[in-house]
Amino acid sequence: MTKPTLLFFLLAFACISAQARPTVWRPSPGHMQVPIWPGKVPDALPHPAPEAVAADWAKITNVSRPTMTVYAPAGSNTGVAVVVFPGGGYRMLAMDLEGTEICDWLTSRGITCVLLKYRVPDSGPTWKDGHRYYPKVQTALQDAQRTLGLVRQHAAQWHVDPHKVGVTGFSAGGHLVAAVSTHFDRRTYPPVDAADRLSARPDFAIALYPGHLWAHEDEDRATRDETDLALRADIHVTAATPPTFLLQAEDDHVDGVEQSLAYYVALQKAGVPTELHLYAQGGHAFGLRPGKLPINRWPALVEQWLRTIGMLRPAQGR
Repeated sequence: MTKPTLLFFLLAFACISAQARPTVWRPSPGHMQVPIWPGKVPDALPHPAPEAVAADWAKITNVSRPTMTVYAPAGSNTGVAVVVFPGGGYRMLAMDLEGTEICDWLTSRGITCVLLKYRVPDSGPTWKDGHRYYPKVQTALQDAQRTLGLVRQHAAQWHVDPHKVGVTGFSAGGHLVAAVSTHFDRRTYPPVDAADRLSARPDFAIALYPGHLWAHEDEDRATRDETDLALRADIHVTAATPPTFLLQAEDDHVDGVEQSLAYYVALQKAGVPTELHLYAQGGHAFGLRPGKLPINRWPALVEQWLRTIGMLRPAQGR
C-alpha cells in the first residue's frame, strides 16, 4: 500500500469512527434516559460546552441537561430503589465503573436502580485552577433533590416502596450522597411541579470513598491538624440524616480516609445509625471491578447492612 493510499485509509477510518462515536451518553438497549427537568434547567450555565463521551465510553463531560435512567430489578422485586451518583470530581462522570456496573449489581438483587447523569463541571466542590472551587449554587445537589422527588412520584408505576428510596455515590458522588442527606428540608431551587412537593430525603445512604467532606483536606499536609475531624461547612448533619453506610481504603491517596472519618464522627454525634468499614488496601475508584483484596467484597457488606436496617428481608435460613 502506497503512503498516499495509507493516509487516505487512515483519515477515512478516523472519520467513520468519529461519526460512530456518540456525542451524548446513551444507556444500553432496553433502557431509556429521560430529562429530570421538564423545561428550563435551573441555574443553567449561560453557554455550556456540548456533552462529550470519551473514546472508551468510560466517562462523560459537559453535562448540561441532566437525565435519569431507570433499571428495573431482575427477578423478584424487593420494592427498594437506589439513586446512583457516579464519581468524577464534579468535572466528569464515570458512567460505567460507578454507574451502569453498579446498577447491574443492584438490579440482580431485586432493587430498582435510577442512574443519575447530573450536571458537570462546576456543579459541586471541585479542584479548579490549582485551588478548591465552590460554586455559588451546587447544581448537582439540585439534580439529586429533583430525582428523589421523581422516584417517589413514580413509585407506583415502578413498583417501588416510597419509604425505601436510598442513594449511593462514589468519590464526588459520595459527597453528593452527604449533601442530599443533609439538605432535604427544602429544595435549593424554585419548585417546578408536584414531584418537588414530595420528600427529597433518602431513606438510607451509601457512600464509598467520598471526597470533599473533611474541613482540612486542602491545607498543607505538613502542618494541618489531622486529629481535627471537622466537616466542611456545607454539610450539616442532624438527627434526621438518614442511616448511612461508609466504606474507604486507608491507602486512598485521592480522597484520604479522613473524609469518611469526619462524616462518621458527625453522624455518630448526631445519633444517626451509621456503619463504617475501613480497609488497609484498595486505593481509590475500585468500584465493582474484580480484585483479590478484602475490600472488593464490599457489596456483600452493603446487602447485609440493608437487611439490618429493614430495607431488605433477612437472608433465608437466618
